[in-house]
Amino acid sequence: MNVTDLKKLLTPQADQQADIAAIVQTLKARQEPLDIAEFVKQYNPANHKALDKTIRKDKLIKRPTGKVSEDGKEETQTSYVAVNRQVFPLQKLIVERAVSFLFGNPVKLNAEAKSDKQKKVVAAINRILYDNKINSFNRRIAREMFRSTQVAECWFSVEGDEAHSDYGFETKFKIRCVAFNRWDGNEFYPLYDETGDLIAFSRAFKRHDDEGRTINYFETYTAAEFILWSQNNGTWEQADRIANVIKKIPVVYGHQEQVEWQDVQWSIERLEYLLSNFADTNDYHAAPKIFIEGKIDGFAAKGEPGQIIQGTKDSKAYYLSWNHATDAVKLEIETLLRFIFSFTQTPDISFDSVKGLREISGEALKMLFLDAHLKVQNKREVFDEYLQRRVNILKSFVAFMAVDLKKESSTLQIEPEIQPFIINDEKATIDNLMAATAGKPIISQKSAIAQSGLVVDVDAEYKQIQEEEKIARSFDILNPSTI
Repeated sequence: MNVTDLKKLLTPQADQQADIAAIVQTLKARQEPLDIAEFVKQYNPANHKALDKTIRKDKLIKRPTGKVSEDGKEETQTSYVAVNRQVFPLQKLIVERAVSFLFGNPVKLNAEAKSDKQKKVVAAINRILYDNKINSFNRRIAREMFRSTQVAECWFSVEGDEAHSDYGFETKFKIRCVAFNRWDGNEFYPLYDETGDLIAFSRAFKRHDDEGRTINYFETYTAAEFILWSQNNGTWEQADRIANVIKKIPVVYGHQEQVEWQDVQWSIERLEYLLSNFADTNDYHAAPKIFIEGKIDGFAAKGEPGQIIQGTKDSKAYYLSWNHATDAVKLEIETLLRFIFSFTQTPDISFDSVKGLREISGEALKMLFLDAHLKVQNKREVFDEYLQRRVNILKSFVAFMAVDLKKESSTLQIEPEIQPFIINDEKATIDNLMAATAGKPIISQKSAIAQSGLVVDVDAEYKQIQEEEKIARSFDILNPSTI
């Protein structure tokens, strides 16, 4: 079955008794399945290899029993000693830092809305995004993509009993969205035509019925309709089929080639191995060890003050010292950490790394986070297209809910702009702006009061300041012109 035949079967006029199993199999065959289990293990520290006793085995110890066997050999007793197993959530840290720098600030919508109807379209889209808590939603979307390479979101309308004007016009519909991710067992199957346009998006998932049986579901979104199939006892059947009111696939699909930590996975495993071994070494050498030369006649009792070790003439006793034994291990650990942060373009902004920094300028902050911002620019190759498709879907929903805004919804250009996270140096910004205006004020006193965040009633506070300045000028007898 080729793409042309498949498109015919996915149209509303298609034969309802078509071979559903063949359609599902064809849709699935157009993308190789992704093994998400390995990513889950790597992301969760509890599943790291260092904790696996079949990989990092306990230490086998043989101790003499003091008995001699019949063949004259000393008998030994075998036991196991638990070894240290150190794991670290570096994969999570890499993902979370990438999410924070990408969507630490809200996405800005740029639109040259001139007419009232165009402004209504922008206002409606902003309200839809606000109602769906889009800032937090963006972070969840990015997190899912970074840790599983694939993510999708679906927008849909919910019709209520009464009309509302939340979007700037009366409608009974509310626009909602839901995120699909691989972590929850979803499988994604996008279908593109010869020109690279998405002509269908399919999702496979499982649910349990009231009797505890597992039922396989396969749903497909096209520009014409939504189709849901279910498989029970090995037989596929159509469970639902709904017309698509916006005539556009309401799904946004995004993917990247690999998880964020893939290039440094081996380095993380090596770091955990080194630190686990180092912990074992510390346990072994934690208690002081005494090396004795010659014959010792006796030791002092435990807890006895002024302890003395008695020995014969020329006997010696001294503590073993551990000179420079850890330098090589320390160097490798520090190198691995540096490579892990560097190769993933993850800034090390832990307390120990930044505690020595004094107050630095805005330009210095930009240089400090330069690598992270360059990573954001790389991510825009995926997320610019992703966010733009989301906006286009919402424009179609606005046109569906408000017919009089249909033209403006289709012609108005709205471009989402990602704003990377940065610690703003407001003092440097103000100094630069005042230098550009030759030292003149750049905001009014009332605006400064509002931005201070120290007062509740800005107008009352501004009026009080004006009254106090008027009183102060009335006592300025040396300058009558101010009275």
